[in-house]
Amino acid sequence: MKHLPKLAATAALAAAMLASPAFAALKTGSHAPDFSAPAYLAGQPFTFRLADALKKGPVVVYFFPAAHTSGCNLEAHLFSEAIDKFKAEHATVIGVTAGNVDQLADFSKETEHCGGKFPVAADPGAKIARQYDSVLEQKPEWSDRTSYVISPTGSIVHVYSNLDPKKHVEETLSAVRALGK
Repeated sequence: MKHLPKLAATAALAAAMLASPAFAALKTGSHAPDFSAPAYLAGQPFTFRLADALKKGPVVVYFFPAAHTSGCNLEAHLFSEAIDKFKAEHATVIGVTAGNVDQLADFSKETEHCGGKFPVAADPGAKIARQYDSVLEQKPEWSDRTSYVISPTGSIVHVYSNLDPKKHVEETLSAVRALGK
């Protein structure tokens, strides 16, 4: 019974997030801000560096509000299911969040989420999210749900911002494939 108020508050926030549109201010053609962040892959900590990832090919940076929330769980699972398609295009996928950063180690290894297939990075205080203009309006200490595809030259080639997590993989994979043509 004592969990009901927390559950109700989480449900209300989720409903508000899905009801309002998300807007990404960084546009296609902009230079992607460089960043380094503490990250986890299959529960193991490391430092993710965008500059290093770009040396290997395009990078999908997807911002999500918080680990272990319904939409973010679904989005991570969808990226996990498609990760081999991204790898076939020599693309790196990194999830970045400002919410529930203390839960990222578990989130990164749980099969119903990332499944250890791609890393997630912590963004305490939404500093990286602010550089990418991806801060959740309703809860500014959290990231918005915005996905960027960044070319190896550091240029943003695709932006998709929508609080509904279902099309982020499709949108970013199409953009990554277009880069290879």
